[in-house]
Amino acid sequence: MATKPRILTGDTPTHTGLHLGHFVGSLENRLKLQDSYDCYFLIANVHAFTTLADKPADIRANTVGIVKDWLAVGLDPDRSTFVLQSEIPAIAELTFLFAMLIPFKKVMRNPTIKTELATKFGMELGELFGSEGEGKSREGPSFGFPMYAVGQCADILAFRPELVPVGEDQEAHIEMCRDVALKFNQMYCGVNNRVPAEEHAKAGGVFPIPQAKVGRIARLVGLDGVQKMSKSLGNAIFLYDSAKDVQKKINKITTGRQSPTEPGDANNILMQYVDAFVARERAEELKRRYAAGDNIGDGHVKAELGEAINALLEPMRVRRAKLDGPEGDAIVMDVIRRGVKKGNLVAEETLRLAKEGMGLGFGSRRFTAD
Repeated sequence: MATKPRILTGDTPTHTGLHLGHFVGSLENRLKLQDSYDCYFLIANVHAFTTLADKPADIRANTVGIVKDWLAVGLDPDRSTFVLQSEIPAIAELTFLFAMLIPFKKVMRNPTIKTELATKFGMELGELFGSEGEGKSREGPSFGFPMYAVGQCADILAFRPELVPVGEDQEAHIEMCRDVALKFNQMYCGVNNRVPAEEHAKAGGVFPIPQAKVGRIARLVGLDGVQKMSKSLGNAIFLYDSAKDVQKKINKITTGRQSPTEPGDANNILMQYVDAFVARERAEELKRRYAAGDNIGDGHVKAELGEAINALLEPMRVRRAKLDGPEGDAIVMDVIRRGVKKGNLVAEETLRLAKEGMGLGFGSRRFTAD
C-alpha cells in the first residue's frame, strides 16, 4: 500500500500529556521522518490499563491529551497516520499468537518489566513468585502487566515497519519484537536461519525485522537527577507547561555547587540539560566557563536554560491552546477515526498473512476505507 518504508512508534496514555524526555527521545525523530517514511503513530490506550485499570476515564482523557500534544508538536495527520490501539482488533489477536512464540522467562527478564515493577509497584521480580503477602498492596500487578511486553511486539509488527523511533529504555522491547519476527518467519514462512535479518521480507517472511532508532538524547534524566524523566515520578517538564512553570521546575534542579567561582561538573544534570536544549556553540561556552569556575552561577545557567526550553515549547503551547475545548476534542476524534480506518486496512492484511502462514487461514474480515 505504501511506496515509502514504514515507521511505527507511539505513546501510552498514562498521563495527561507528554514531556521533554518524549520529545528528545522520539517525537523529534518523528517530526524529521514524516516526509521520508510512511509513519504510523500508535496511542497504546489498552496498555494503559496495566497500571490504570480502575481509572478508565483518566485513560480516555489522557488519550485525547496525547493526540493534542502530537498535533501541537507538529505531527501531521495528513502526512502520518494516528492509530488508536483499542480500535485495531488485529493487534489483540496477534498478541495471543505471538505469546506462543516467546518463552515466559524471556518476557520476565525484560529489563523494562523489572524497572517498571520496581517504580510502579515497589516490588522485586522474585516477589511475584514468592508467598502472597498480606493485603491488596502485595498483590502486585495484574497478569496483563507482563503481557504488555508481548503486546508491544504486536503493536509494532501489525504494521510491518522497518524502523521504530524510541527512547533508550524501549530498546529491549524492540529486541524482543525482532526475535518474534525472526522466529515467525523461520517457523511459518520457511525463511532459512542463515538469511540476514534485513533480507527476511525479500526471502518470503511476513514481517520485516524492525530496527530501533534512538533519539539524539538516548535517556533524558529527570529533574531529580537520578531517574529518567517520567510522568509517574514527578520529575518531568511537560510540553504544555507554562513558561512560568518551566522556569520554576528548572530552578529546583540541585547541583551541590556553592559559588559561581567554584569549578563545576560539566556533566551534572544542569549541564546535561544545557547540552540538550541550548544552541551548541553557546552550550559549549557555558560548559567551559562552568567547569573553570569562570564567574558563572547556577542561577544564570538556569535562566538561560529556561529561555531556551521555553523558546522550544512556546509554538507548541500556542497550537495546544487552540485545541482546548469541545472544538479541539472534535478535531481529535476526527483524526482518530481517519487513522483507525487506514490502520485497520494494514493490520488486517498483516493478520491475514500471519494466519495463512500458521495454517489458520479459514476466512478473513474486511475493513474498507469508506
